[in-house]
Amino acid sequence: EAGTVNPVILLDEIDKLSSDLRGDPASALLEVLDPEQNVAFRDRYLEIPYDLSKVIFITTANSLETIPSPLLDRMEVLELSGYTRNEKYEIAKRYLVPKETVKNGLDVKRVKFEESAVYRLIDGFTREAGVRNLEREIGSVCRKIATEVASGKTKKKFDIDDKSIEKYLGADRFSYTDELRNDEVGCATGLAWTQVGGTTLPVEVALFKGKGNLYLTGKLGEVMQESAKIALTYVKLHAEEIGVDGKKFEDYDVHIHVPEGATPKDGPSAGVTLATAITSAFTGKKVRGDVAMTGEITLRGRVLPIGGLKEKTLAAKIAGIKTVLVPEKNRPDVEEIPAEIKNGLEILFVETMDDVIAHAFVGGKGNN
Repeated sequence: EAGTVNPVILLDEIDKLSSDLRGDPASALLEVLDPEQNVAFRDRYLEIPYDLSKVIFITTANSLETIPSPLLDRMEVLELSGYTRNEKYEIAKRYLVPKETVKNGLDVKRVKFEESAVYRLIDGFTREAGVRNLEREIGSVCRKIATEVASGKTKKKFDIDDKSIEKYLGADRFSYTDELRNDEVGCATGLAWTQVGGTTLPVEVALFKGKGNLYLTGKLGEVMQESAKIALTYVKLHAEEIGVDGKKFEDYDVHIHVPEGATPKDGPSAGVTLATAITSAFTGKKVRGDVAMTGEITLRGRVLPIGGLKEKTLAAKIAGIKTVLVPEKNRPDVEEIPAEIKNGLEILFVETMDDVIAHAFVGGKGNN
């Protein structure tokens, strides 16, 4: 069908592959995508060898975790980060609004989306790395306008502002400001990467009379459960430095909860957040509500680098966070983050948990 022996073939959403009794497409793709084997690929329909070495295969995926490792090993991985808030606005202004306006039979000259309206749609009605849902919401507004026109409203021009969005679509579905916290004991704000972009990750720790047991809730994955155990062990090992009576660990049970329990959470980058929240619970010191952090920790308290920093810092900025604590080894990644994200955001680099505690607690270095 391509009419050529050297086409570009796009395999979309390859991370959604599944295998069952009817076959295993991943196994067939191993031969297709392997440059050492696809010179003589034997198709099961034609049953004759065919040269696929001149074909360029491009695959897309939202997550690498669900791609079979032998298949992933044959690919060159290029990671594309999500759009920033300003990038989404420009895409909507230049392409999505004109496209949806014409698609719904409206005159482009009569319909104008104000800047406040587009940002209201981005912040209040979508939470994604791309713009698919944003396009859908713009289309919904256009259809409501088309209904008004069809019902006889002959307004010369429709100026859509943020109040109009509420009129057409109702109350906001998402609110980043709800995730902001006051300075509290036993609560710390982390940053997490998801398939739809970055998000803030609040961690809560409570102590109660018991025998030193650890309880984890919030549907935490195996790696995050390990991070919680490492964080608690770190606090126990450094109890004297932190100012905690060692007997307290035997007399109290520790309950760690990460809200939004229906959402699975995994990954090592919450280590510093967990350790900070546990330290706060045992010492009674408040953690600053305007500080967010990310990083993996070791038993000795070293902070290790993490990924997805652009998305995480963007989530912090949208949520109104003022200071972000980032592993020192991620300094090169910070330099690549667009200036529009970093403006107004204080990014501090930390190497150990001592650095994290100094900046995260009320009365620390960050409050001088």
